[in-house]
Amino acid sequence: MSNKRNQRINGVGLWVVGVALTAALSLIGFELTAASPALAASSITWKVQSTWPAADFHQVNPTGLKEKIEAMSGGRLKFDLMPAGSVVPAFELLDAVHKGILDAGHAWPGYWSGKHPAATLFSSVAGGPFGMNAEDFLGWVFEGGGLELYNELLQNELKLDVVAFPTFGEAPEPQGWFAEPIKSMDDFKGLKFRAAGMSAEVFKAMGMSVVTLPGGEIVPALERKVIDAGEYSDPSSDMAMGFQDVRKFYHMPGIHQPTGFMELLVNKKKWEALPDDLKAIVRYASMAEALHFTIKMLDRNSKDLSTLVEKHGVTVVQTPRDILEEVLDGWDKVADEFSKKNPFFAKVLESQRKWAKQIVPYRSVAHPPYDLAAEHYWAGENPYKVVKP
Repeated sequence: MSNKRNQRINGVGLWVVGVALTAALSLIGFELTAASPALAASSITWKVQSTWPAADFHQVNPTGLKEKIEAMSGGRLKFDLMPAGSVVPAFELLDAVHKGILDAGHAWPGYWSGKHPAATLFSSVAGGPFGMNAEDFLGWVFEGGGLELYNELLQNELKLDVVAFPTFGEAPEPQGWFAEPIKSMDDFKGLKFRAAGMSAEVFKAMGMSVVTLPGGEIVPALERKVIDAGEYSDPSSDMAMGFQDVRKFYHMPGIHQPTGFMELLVNKKKWEALPDDLKAIVRYASMAEALHFTIKMLDRNSKDLSTLVEKHGVTVVQTPRDILEEVLDGWDKVADEFSKKNPFFAKVLESQRKWAKQIVPYRSVAHPPYDLAAEHYWAGENPYKVVKP
């Protein structure tokens, strides 16, 4: 009897200690809940690699996503984030996520156009397509069935165990970097030009010799004269890559890649293993980062273009309109050819056309032209010393 009595006393004593400990921890800010980062089960850490070099401004996008997910999850889901090449080469990232070599990756769908031509329809194509800007395009992605089609492409067409989440709606890319000013289509023809995604096919149709290279290989190729000219992304990313050191004529705007998105790619088994609340955090943190990085991009690009001009002696050249129109004509031909060859490509393109037919005419009627107020207030300004053809 005495042993049982002692056990009861000990049990009561441990319960009292537990209550006291709980109260004490509460007073200093700890909570004994399943979500508590201090006392919950060990957190989940994903091994994540991007397709971006460490110096590339695009790496800010997965870094911002990592910060949001870790903060929103209270540290329950963490990213071990690495730049391009840390585990696999940039163009092998999608397969690495599928195989589980990486738990997740950050990339751009245009890199997978060699696996399936429809991938480029999510990475950006000339003219939007159908006149869409970045906001219109993200509307198609999130509200017009675009994201469902992209995951159908990855999982059904390519048979990959991968789930995708957009993390940024691409800004229009400049036409590119050249050794001399380009004044007309005739100056374009015959150049060996770096491009990616379906825009590579468009430039080929325009008479250019096109080479597709990962971002980190473009500047060395220009320096060695393996290519004559090239495009990559935006002033901030281009400057970080060192384009200004090998070419001085920066042509903009471009219409070959005005939209698209960057992506978080997650191994499907890792995704399915997450509890519902962490799935929601990944999904909505990705959407939040898409807006946040858009704002960062506008801020940085405007400042870095000034730096390119004032500190690096770069000449900004306005792209001749006939080149922009030729790009649109070239895309229409390429899109028609691929639609005839590939039913899924045609399916995605028709979905985009349907959304654009609803949105683009509305915007053109209801939204004032951007240059109306811009010229009213800033007509006399030319901070980037743009040279017009």
